[in-house]
Amino acid sequence: MCARTRATSRLPSRGPASLRASLASAPYRRYLPVAVYAAILVAISFVTRVALLARADVLVEMSVGTFAQAFGVGLFFDLVAAAYFCAPLVLYLALLPERVARWRAHTWIFLTFYLAFTYLLVVVAVAEWVFWDEFAARFNFIAVDYLVYTGEVLGNIWQSYPVGRLLALLAIPAILVWLPLRRVIAGALAHPAPLAPRLGTGAALLLLPVLAMLLVNTRMKELSGTDAVNELAGNGVYEFFAANYNNELSYARFYAVLPPEQAMRTARRLVGGADPRWLGTPAGIHRVLADPDPPKRLNVVLVSIESMGSEFLGVFGNPEGLTPRMDALAAESLSFTQLYATGNRTVRGMEALALSLPPTPGQSIVKRPNNEGLFTMGSVLKDHGFDVAYLYGGYGYFDNLNYFFSNNGYRVVDRTAIDSKDIHHETIWGVADEDLFALALKEMDRSKLAAGARPFFMHVMTTSNHRPYTYPAGRIDIPSGSGRSGAVKYTDWAVGWFLDEAKKHSWFKDTIFVITADHGASARGTTQIPVLKYRIPLFVYSPAHIRPGRYEKLMSQIDIGPTLLGLLDMGYSSKFFGHDVYAIAPGEERALVGNYQTLGYMKDGRLVTLQPQRKVSVTALPADLGLPPATGIPDEVLRDEAISLYQAAALVYDGGLLKHDARSSTLTRAADSGQGTQPR
Repeated sequence: MCARTRATSRLPSRGPASLRASLASAPYRRYLPVAVYAAILVAISFVTRVALLARADVLVEMSVGTFAQAFGVGLFFDLVAAAYFCAPLVLYLALLPERVARWRAHTWIFLTFYLAFTYLLVVVAVAEWVFWDEFAARFNFIAVDYLVYTGEVLGNIWQSYPVGRLLALLAIPAILVWLPLRRVIAGALAHPAPLAPRLGTGAALLLLPVLAMLLVNTRMKELSGTDAVNELAGNGVYEFFAANYNNELSYARFYAVLPPEQAMRTARRLVGGADPRWLGTPAGIHRVLADPDPPKRLNVVLVSIESMGSEFLGVFGNPEGLTPRMDALAAESLSFTQLYATGNRTVRGMEALALSLPPTPGQSIVKRPNNEGLFTMGSVLKDHGFDVAYLYGGYGYFDNLNYFFSNNGYRVVDRTAIDSKDIHHETIWGVADEDLFALALKEMDRSKLAAGARPFFMHVMTTSNHRPYTYPAGRIDIPSGSGRSGAVKYTDWAVGWFLDEAKKHSWFKDTIFVITADHGASARGTTQIPVLKYRIPLFVYSPAHIRPGRYEKLMSQIDIGPTLLGLLDMGYSSKFFGHDVYAIAPGEERALVGNYQTLGYMKDGRLVTLQPQRKVSVTALPADLGLPPATGIPDEVLRDEAISLYQAAALVYDGGLLKHDARSSTLTRAADSGQGTQPR
């Protein structure tokens, strides 16, 4: 019996002979591999969702209703992901000539690629697990960013996990799925599929991803007030491509807005204080901050520690003894106990520390185009005659750090400046913190030799407190590579070593050391923004110039720069949204925090959250933050303040009003002489 007869004989015997003949040659049979692959993708996505659900930090947040929502909405997004992922296969099968389709060698090539792409789905599922472990989220624009820096990311994964063995093991489930399906796929290729109906069927199938692109967006999964449920309802493949398509968000288009004039008026009141000397257009925030006292010509070293959340420090209640040096430093410093980072990535921390700007939605300005010549902490101090530098333990091309800082008033010194013989340990992210600090000490000596009486400002960014959590042996009592606790304790040791070594240099007496973090670690929780995970330390240490003490009021990471300038008694023209916390009226304390697309405003015991689709909510802050209770400011007032600050930040940045120009430099120097109307 010929193949065509055998195929026909398997069709149902009932019905007109013409119908059976039509079905026997129906072009949809050619697309059976597409249906099979879509089913594999949906099945693996379902298993991934179950695996993520089994995690303790997710399962505790699930009720029966949220369980049904996560899996129901999740199935929809799995099907949408299948429509996208299978589109190239549909196109290939539509254009595949009959003779090539039946060619035996092509069949084996096709089956090999089919196995490879099945294996890819299995690898992606495991990658989702790893990504969730780090970020408590499906793939998002962080994953897109990391793909750009393949060397660092793959190197980090290779150093953190047994990659070779894991990849070999993952081939087993892929092969087990592929083996029973290979005959079905081969048979579909051999089945007759005339050109015209084959193209018509292919066009109909390709319409599905087109409709998905027009009608579906990632925000459709956000039906719960709990991040874990919304993330669980997503699909990693879909979320990755959605993030690649849109990693910047227009504030005006997606978020709640006020009339622009009202938003700017409110923002200027919150930023400028009671009696500002405003400059330029009312659409900006340019103002003069004069100081009647002569400025202190002190060196400044700003150390931003990778992922050093306050929960790791003994002075914030950690009982593990991981930070003995910083705990001792807290007693000798001006300590700020209620400081909150603006985000949960290094580029957000750099943005806050350099630009003193609220975390605008989408991509950090550090990584956006046209981010040159901005008004920064570096540009202000450069106008005051400082030698300004940014020192980084990794390669500065990562996250666009070299470009951003070198084009905004800083000279950049990164890993390339360290001789290999001076490196005690390194990971893919950078050299050990002690090696970076040794470089910083050399740069400070070089700066003083070259500039004489000219002070320096150096921003030093560490990397050791990052997976794979490895460091030089013999420094602490926790073995390298044991986990986060060891990396925290090593970084604490390195900070202590740095300060001990700095005391041996002549410039130490006239230097202010500012120790803080770029962001916290593992910013996850049951709220839209788990603010407790955003709290970071801040110690300002200078035995000869800064009296030890504690500032226990709420403040934002964007306030560090202006507060430091205030401690230096520096007048300047400002375009910062942050403020000197010692110069504001009681009750005006606030913090701005962001979580990917969610923007937060902490004030008066409450958190205002702004989200796409113009969603706004006001909730009480957790009691365990230790902040004072609400004083009765109406929710509507806090809502408008939050909208105004974020809307104004977007307006001034998009309008080019955050540039550093000659007028800024002139006014900054003039403000040093006490000109202006705003007191400190």
